[in-house]
Amino acid sequence: MELRVLGPLEVRHAGASVPLGGPRQRAVLAALLLRANELVTAQYLTEVVWETPPASPESNLRTYVAGLRQRLQQAGADASRLVTDAGGYLFRVLPGELDLETFSELVGRARQAQDEAAFGRAAERYQEALRLWRGTPLDGLPLGPRLWAELALLEERHLSAVEQHATTRLALGEHDGVIGELRRLVLQYPLRENLWTRLMRALCGAGRPAEALKAFQDARRVLRDELGTEPGGELQDLHQRILRQEAVTSPPAPPAGPATVPRQLPSDVRGFAARAAELARLDAILAGTGGHAAAVPVCVLSGTAGVGKSALAVHWAHRVADRFPDGQLYVNLRGFDPTGATVSPAEAVRGFLDALAVPADRIPAGLEAQIGLYRSLAAGRRMLVLLDNARDIEQVRPLLPGAPGSLVLVTSRNHLTGLVAAEGAHPVTLDLLTVDGAREMLASRLGAARIDGEPEAVDEIIESCARLPLALAVAGARADTHPTFPLGALARELRDVRAGLDVFAIGDAATDVRAVLSWSYRTLSPAAARLFRLLGLHPGPDTAAPAAASLAGLPSHRVRPLLAELARAHLVVEHAPGRYTFHDLLRAYAAELAAELDPEPDRRAAVRRILDHYLHTARDACRLLDPHREMLAVEPAASGVDCEPLADRAGARHWLAAEHSVLLATIARAAGGGFDACAWRLAWILVDHFDYGGRYHDLAVTQLTALEAARRLGDRRAQAYAQRGLGGAYAQLGPLARAEAHYRLALGLFGELDDTVGQAFVHLGLGRVLARQARYAEARDQAEQAFELNRAALNRTGQARALNGVGWYEAQLGNYRKALVHCQEALLLQRALADRRGEANTLHSLGYAHQHLGSHRQAVACYREARELFAGLGDRYNVADTLGYLGDAHDAAGDAGAAGDAWRQALDIFVEIGHPDAERIRVRLGRLRARKVGFGAGPAFSPAPARRVRVRPVPLPRRTVR
Repeated sequence: MELRVLGPLEVRHAGASVPLGGPRQRAVLAALLLRANELVTAQYLTEVVWETPPASPESNLRTYVAGLRQRLQQAGADASRLVTDAGGYLFRVLPGELDLETFSELVGRARQAQDEAAFGRAAERYQEALRLWRGTPLDGLPLGPRLWAELALLEERHLSAVEQHATTRLALGEHDGVIGELRRLVLQYPLRENLWTRLMRALCGAGRPAEALKAFQDARRVLRDELGTEPGGELQDLHQRILRQEAVTSPPAPPAGPATVPRQLPSDVRGFAARAAELARLDAILAGTGGHAAAVPVCVLSGTAGVGKSALAVHWAHRVADRFPDGQLYVNLRGFDPTGATVSPAEAVRGFLDALAVPADRIPAGLEAQIGLYRSLAAGRRMLVLLDNARDIEQVRPLLPGAPGSLVLVTSRNHLTGLVAAEGAHPVTLDLLTVDGAREMLASRLGAARIDGEPEAVDEIIESCARLPLALAVAGARADTHPTFPLGALARELRDVRAGLDVFAIGDAATDVRAVLSWSYRTLSPAAARLFRLLGLHPGPDTAAPAAASLAGLPSHRVRPLLAELARAHLVVEHAPGRYTFHDLLRAYAAELAAELDPEPDRRAAVRRILDHYLHTARDACRLLDPHREMLAVEPAASGVDCEPLADRAGARHWLAAEHSVLLATIARAAGGGFDACAWRLAWILVDHFDYGGRYHDLAVTQLTALEAARRLGDRRAQAYAQRGLGGAYAQLGPLARAEAHYRLALGLFGELDDTVGQAFVHLGLGRVLARQARYAEARDQAEQAFELNRAALNRTGQARALNGVGWYEAQLGNYRKALVHCQEALLLQRALADRRGEANTLHSLGYAHQHLGSHRQAVACYREARELFAGLGDRYNVADTLGYLGDAHDAAGDAGAAGDAWRQALDIFVEIGHPDAERIRVRLGRLRARKVGFGAGPAFSPAPARRVRVRPVPLPRRTVR
């Protein structure tokens, strides 16, 4: 079969086109082909195919899939390729069948050739890839919002290939041949300065410097008119060189790297030694791929705990980092963390998207869509992905890029044979060091002279450490810290310690390490030793100094020197300023010591203090971010708790971001350790943090944990809050029926409790669910019920937000005058309450209503005030969104200049934060430009509207009251 998505959808078999049925049926096939060989859920297909789903989308999907199978059978094609599974649907694609996969492979080969300065071969591969494009991808299909961002990224990949094709031809000296193509490109994409630079170089290379100078003036005029800025440094410098009649040569064509190049590798290991065979094996695997693999090469480093898997992986990754110009991604999956707080695929993928600078507003809600976005960003790029400390293949598989070009390095205590079998991974097993390897490792840390001076002592140290790299590292650190100590004395000290720990010395390398760790532990002061033991009880992957102070029940100024002492002993690592972590064996050893030496009441009190630290600091942070959000009453913090001081909103946002993973682990630890009241309260306090950050999977997971804790407590109010939180999570993740079910359960529970405010907020949530289905009349009814309940409870903040909700839904129904009445009443309340966020939202609603009533002056005033309030809150997306509407109001009033100014400001922000709504603003600017007369003298250089993917802004829940 020939499967084509780079243009109108087409399937060909035996040279003939296969009729595919109606537009929705073809959209289902298109979605499956964009995720070829992946299982796609019915929920995802629903959100791809429909903007407003029908009452029973699953039934329709089954009909469409059956219809596609029938069409394939009638054409003589293999209909078994279209698989129905309990989890969804899958279309099996063979190599070379799908134009999108072929495009990615050809671009990968071209990039490899560029890196090797083989510009002729690179140009040929780019040309082959670009021939596959037949127009706008999936042109003419009715696709829902889930694919708009992905299609925009696909179009960006296409444009990048076009640019690089031109660059390679310039490097070959084909100046005349590329001028026409570059002129066409600058007409389509007049704001891309690198295209103007290439055009100017081509014109100079063809002996036409006057035209190159004219091109600069055209570029300058466009940038001034559209963005209000001057050309960038490269364009300005090239212009000056042409004016000075200096030689302008085409520089070597660089690889087309991503806009943001992540560099996430941890620091390389000081004094790394030995492992020459394993390094050679990894080098051979990399050399064998040669950039031409049909699949992503995966290496699995496996071995026992402490054998040096992570050290080897990080060292090798640094050694070959220059082979991966598009960056390195790293995540510690914590698969064998003694606390059980492993990193989920959802959390890891979200971290990768953050590293790739994808703004929160552009990250889709569902995990499958997030994985798809990550793979779209990775496709055609050459990145090294290091997945450290994986437990099983379920943790790893979602993190594998989907297209060749990148390399994945996995470390695990397990062999991960499933990856070897299913993904063709290359296994590399690490054993204990040889005696010579262990000696080399110690020599790299202590110097060859010191090692050669006491060979017998060195042999004894190596034997005591069981040739385990982690143990040798600790022993070497002890010796390095005391350079005047004879190694024989250190060997005797280690022998004496081992004699007192016979219970651990059972002949296994993974347990003998306890003797070495205890050796280092016994050198600590009593206060530092106690802190080390208590750190084994900490729930998260790392610890800040105030949290460590709370754990120990000491002031921060007393704990910081203790942390420094632990760091000097190499028992913790300050991996970021003020944040400390340690190896999972050290964590397990610390917890064992705590269980042995610290009474159970003391341990429980320490856990209570650390939970209180996060509970109370999170409450303070969320109160700073939104003073008008309802806050739960919590018990006073236990004695000795040192809460993080947060001065303002910026400090609150920074703390929540830094502690995100720790907070997730804290909720799980509280629920698993008998602190259920803390678990559900902390989960509820963090609802808005997860919601506004687009972390809906985290929201769902924590609220499920909260619900289980609430049920164990028999606390109906806690259950009501958890059900409400789950409703909010599934309103974003889907299915919407599940969201509505949780909201209905919450409504019943709040009703039993006679909690009118709780009921009111649930009605607002139900309104959001209905609005996402364009059921605005029903959404308005929910907002009206929320208003009445808030009025009965004398909750003025809730009344105002409900009134704005009623007004917004009335505006969506076309009842603009009714909308004005409700929103004006809301605004009066919000100003009296100093509810700045609510006020900004309501002003936006008022501007929208005025605009549609033709009251453009009032609309402009409302939008301007809303913009200023959003700017004061640091809400850049809503500043840009409001500027877009402000431009609409100016344009409707006939003030094209002011409209263009507002839209250009909006575009600047959207481009900077990488939001797809930039396309909406570009369309408006293009229409405005088309109404002007010309754009400069000279040849036909008036920019034409660009051919672009149909990208529309995804409806945002902010416009319905939270």
